[in-house]
Amino acid sequence: MALAASTRPATSRPYSSGPLDDTGKLLLRLTLGALMLLHGIGKVTGGIDFILGAVAKAGLPAAFGYLVYVGEVVAPLLLILGAWTRVAALVIVINMVVAVAMVHGAQLAMLTPNGGWGLELQGFYLATALAIALLGAGRYSAGGVEGRWN
Repeated sequence: MALAASTRPATSRPYSSGPLDDTGKLLLRLTLGALMLLHGIGKVTGGIDFILGAVAKAGLPAAFGYLVYVGEVVAPLLLILGAWTRVAALVIVINMVVAVAMVHGAQLAMLTPNGGWGLELQGFYLATALAIALLGAGRYSAGGVEGRWN
């Protein structure tokens, strides 16, 4: 019994997704990028004293707190543009892990009064950033499908 040959043409290029897949990737990038950027703008305009205090309280140099600008301003802008998308998404993953560990750890096993998870927003950001890191930017991006870090 012979195995049927694949109907997909053999190419040296990686699998290229269709327009719907790329539109979905764009939607994920724009949603996460815009929502995270709003948090970053809030810290730029309102200050990050709370973050600096939390970092110092954890025994780290307070200057590490300024990295929040990378995770909440630079990385979201890169996501929106679709440039260095996988790296930007991983920066947001790290940002969210640190935020949960330093600020939201007590809510990890909590439910809200209406039955939602106490960290559903942070969980959404983390899972979406991880999905983008795995999926890449798609063709509707500055780096395109063939971009090294997209």
